Amino acid sequence: MPFGECTITLQDVAYQLGLPVDGRYVSGCLLEFQIYIQGGRSAWVWFQELLGVTPPPSQVQKYAVNCSLFQETFGECPDGADDETVRRYVRAYIMMLLGTQLFADKSGNRVHIRWLPYVARLEEMGTYSWGSAALAWLYRCMCRVANRHVVKLAGPLQLLQSWIFWRFPLFRPAGYETFSWPLASRWSGYNPSGSEKGPRVQMWRLRIDRLQDREFIWMPYSSPDVLQVVHPEALEHRHMALWRSVTSLIYFAVIEWHQIDRVLPQFGGETVLRFDVVADPGPSHEFLEWWLQHGKRFLSPDMHLGDPRAVPIPVEASQRGVGRVPDMDRPEDVPDRRRVERRTRVGTRRSQRDWNWLEHAMDDDDDAGPAGGRRRGQGGRRRGRGTGDHPCCDHPCVRASGPTSSPCHPQSYPARRHPPLHHPTIRLRRQPVERPVKRSA
Repeated sequence: MPFGECTITLQDVAYQLGLPVDGRYVSGCLLEFQIYIQGGRSAWVWFQELLGVTPPPSQVQKYAVNCSLFQETFGECPDGADDETVRRYVRAYIMMLLGTQLFADKSGNRVHIRWLPYVARLEEMGTYSWGSAALAWLYRCMCRVANRHVVKLAGPLQLLQSWIFWRFPLFRPAGYETFSWPLASRWSGYNPSGSEKGPRVQMWRLRIDRLQDREFIWMPYSSPDVLQVVHPEALEHRHMALWRSVTSLIYFAVIEWHQIDRVLPQFGGETVLRFDVVADPGPSHEFLEWWLQHGKRFLSPDMHLGDPRAVPIPVEASQRGVGRVPDMDRPEDVPDRRRVERRTRVGTRRSQRDWNWLEHAMDDDDDAGPAGGRRRGQGGRRRGRGTGDHPCCDHPCVRASGPTSSPCHPQSYPARRHPPLHHPTIRLRRQPVERPVKRSA
């Protein structure tokens, strides 16, 4: 806000919803819930034993049951019902309360069967920290709705709405001045019509921009009217200590942080309780014994697990200095890559193009005769070369680079792909044939 940060805390959950914030965390395994093991029974068999009804396939969506089944079957408990029937109705009511109010999804009309292990033991329901789980789910839903393409908000929205009405008097509807426990029940009769929602949202946007410090109530629960209706258990020291603690909030796979150190004015500037992080004791001795027997210590072969520091460093390596790279020993079993590439090109179109210049040069050498003379009719073409009289100077490499880098020159041979004509391999490949010269009478 323009005047600072504020948020929903565990104190708000305790006052607004009356839920316990001290107890066991709400969590469990949901990966294989369809075959949830409870005495060897599946989840749907367990559902029938706890609630006395088996949902039809049309009322089931993966691991959730439509609320219409609960409303039709457990709408009203019959008079004179026995204890087992009452317990079934209580289980159904608690599952609907958890699935549609505290931990609702965007649909708001489905109840997940993850609550079966909790309603199976009704006497232990009060030992869980339902308040911290509901706040964790609200934090996660508010974080998701901040994304660009998310248009709906899930979670305990009655907690968020009641918190806004108690903290921001400008947004509070008129005519609701009677307090009751829990404090969120103060707005139980509030139901704005559809025509009021649009103008009211626009009014909220305008008012938020102009909010001042005096228009936000930092400590709304300190008034005498509130203290008269608060349940005494909510004011116990063990609960009040958790309100001022920086700790984690857990709800199954959702883990959020209770950062009240950023909203200290909501607690009158009181000190924050920080819990020391317990050092990791490490794996137990029994686990290490089991792991050594059944686990695989190393995934790599033994040859790759040697310590490179054990390899001695040669003396000449330290004498070369840091500016020189040590000589590399050529492996014996690895062939020269250049030779391999040269062999692969033998007999191919690429190798044939590389040697075409030699064939033409030898043909021209044969036509010139043994004495190096030229045949008639070839002088004009030879004089137009401009790079020399040797036939190999007509090679494209020579025309591009000039006569000084001709392959006929021995000093330029190592840098060229083709050897000079006087190379012995070329003489062995094809020898010039002497032809008789016709003499004129």
